[in-house]
Amino acid sequence: MYLCKVNIIDEIEVNFMARDIQLKERWDYLVEKLSGKFSDGDPLELDAIIYLIGVQELGQYHKKYKKDDKLDLMHIAICRLLEPYGFYEFSFFDEDGWPHYNVMEELPSLKAGEQTVLMKEAIVTYFVEKEFIQ
Repeated sequence: MYLCKVNIIDEIEVNFMARDIQLKERWDYLVEKLSGKFSDGDPLELDAIIYLIGVQELGQYHKKYKKDDKLDLMHIAICRLLEPYGFYEFSFFDEDGWPHYNVMEELPSLKAGEQTVLMKEAIVTYFVEKEFIQ
């Protein structure tokens, strides 16, 4: 019976590793594709991609944004990205067209690496849903 438990644990670890490999491959491909479109091939960092998602969600592409607006755009993106996980729920668009979200569940305390993995996973899922990548 102990041998059976070890095999199940090994199988679970293999599934997580396979998922991590797929996430890394999709993430690398996404960064390359977005970098080619928006930064002349210089690799975009996570924050830049979150900012792009905020602009996409707002839909006001040709506007110049101030520093505070850029932080708000990143907040919009984070809310949108974490909505499928149950942390946020879309509420309404204000008179300027900015989306607003309600907090549904507080984010758990995560280590920096765990936060990064969660955001990368959410971003990859977002761009798969948008059919930008497969």
